[in-house]
Amino acid sequence: MKDSEGQGATRRYGIGMLVLCWGLILGMLVWWFQGQLEERTRPNASLAGQALSQGEPLTLTRNRSGHFVAPGEINGEPVTFLLDTGATYVSVSESLAWRLALPRGRDARFTTANGVSHGALTTLDVVSLAGLNQREVRGAIVPGMHDEVVLLGMSFLGEFDINMRGQQMTLTPVAGRGG
Repeated sequence: MKDSEGQGATRRYGIGMLVLCWGLILGMLVWWFQGQLEERTRPNASLAGQALSQGEPLTLTRNRSGHFVAPGEINGEPVTFLLDTGATYVSVSESLAWRLALPRGRDARFTTANGVSHGALTTLDVVSLAGLNQREVRGAIVPGMHDEVVLLGMSFLGEFDINMRGQQMTLTPVAGRGG
């Protein structure tokens, strides 16, 4: 009897170790795939807090949706920018404008991908993207925008030479202009 009890305990121990081993392998795979997904969704996340040298170009990579998304700041507040060369202004949601205490300028009408929208013009004291800084940037407060993303339009991007090639966009400060 003692031998069969010993074998049963050994078998349970072995099964427990096998389950633990497979659990660890599965956990590691989930962790690795999550990292891969994050890298595809936010390939430029490492730019947060980075500062480029004066005149140094910034290269961004498209995310898996085909957009150029990068961390930055408006008036010292961390934001996520969606670079939009088709947008005239740096466009923020009403709640972000309220948090930043942005002054509401004259009312304006904006034509967006979602149709016509009414909002207000404003001025952003400082807009920063990986050390590319601009002061007194024209902006727009657009109702109905999602709080998660700020459209980084040509009122900021127009100060840079923009080169898009494949999955990369390079912004190079133009000599004699801001940046």
